[in-house]
Amino acid sequence: MKELVCIVCPRGCRLKVDEENGFAVTGNTCPRGAEYGRNEISNPTRVLTSTVRITGALYPRCPVKTDKAVPKGMLRDIMKKLNVVSLTSPVAAGTVVLENVDGNGANVIVTKDL
Repeated sequence: MKELVCIVCPRGCRLKVDEENGFAVTGNTCPRGAEYGRNEISNPTRVLTSTVRITGALYPRCPVKTDKAVPKGMLRDIMKKLNVVSLTSPVAAGTVVLENVDGNGANVIVTKDL
């Protein structure tokens, strides 16, 4: 049995997820907590936030993020790809930096106009 703190809302329910019993979740006060607990144990995902190099802008780094959650195990691979990216100013928020980066349709996008 795994124990988690739910991060879906500010309540912070203490969840217990029973992997041996079909990922049954207890301790949640709403259905979203149960879904979070099951997903966090069976297939954890994260939205990746980072920065990439940019030239010709006020700052040397440009903030980026994935436009949807990606499998947690792929974060290092995506970071390696971002490490070689270099943008040239101007760039607009929402500009796609890497398309379909994880093979699941997630794009890495710029989050600030620079």
